[in-house]
Amino acid sequence: MITASDNSQLKLIRRLQRKRERDQLGLFSAEGEDLIVAAAANGWEPEVLLWSGQDVEPELLDRVSSLGSGSRVIGVYRKRFSEPGGRLSVYLHGVADPGNVGSVLRSAHALSDGPVVLGPGSADPFGPKAVRASMGSLFSRPPAKASWRELQGTTIALDATAPDTLVEATAVLEGPAVLLVGAEREGLPAEVAEGVDVRARIPLRADGPESLNAAMAATIALYELGASMPRPPDGRSGFAPPAGNRMAADA
Repeated sequence: MITASDNSQLKLIRRLQRKRERDQLGLFSAEGEDLIVAAAANGWEPEVLLWSGQDVEPELLDRVSSLGSGSRVIGVYRKRFSEPGGRLSVYLHGVADPGNVGSVLRSAHALSDGPVVLGPGSADPFGPKAVRASMGSLFSRPPAKASWRELQGTTIALDATAPDTLVEATAVLEGPAVLLVGAEREGLPAEVAEGVDVRARIPLRADGPESLNAAMAATIALYELGASMPRPPDGRSGFAPPAGNRMAADA
């Protein structure tokens, strides 16, 4: 059992809280039993795995935890990236909040068959907050890296100033398709928004908030796009929830 704070494994975990170190080492950490189980279920072998009270004294693990205290287990893993593709995927540009990035990873895993593609200015998906927000989806479908111009399919930008709603603009949508999402306030830069195939907005109530955060907007759009796309030969959309889950999803 680790009983000294200067242990090399603890030092590594502490270093991985900084993006520069994660980029340099190609590693990241995940905390909590649910994430460790998700990693194992998807074939990710940990470089380091420390259980509180079993491998390391609890107070020492708490010191290197990004949560501050109460972490039962921390694992260190090597980064992986997916290849862009799929009938429906998401491209994030300038989404700087790691919680939003992690939540989009989770939504894309649930509602599309392609990865989340990270563009300029987006938060590190391997940072502690993003990893937690992904709820294990990062291990099931790692993000991809590419320019939006490299992506195949109809490019659809969420734009609050677009004349057509998402339903109107994508009434007849053939796959593949890529949903482009920008930061909540700034949106997509002009050079991106003006170069896509389709610009569309999510209609909001007049007496409601002015905007939705990136994760919420992406989730709504993914569901709508998945439901509107033609079904493949197996009869399932691959995006909308299976029949047994529709009531829960629509409630």
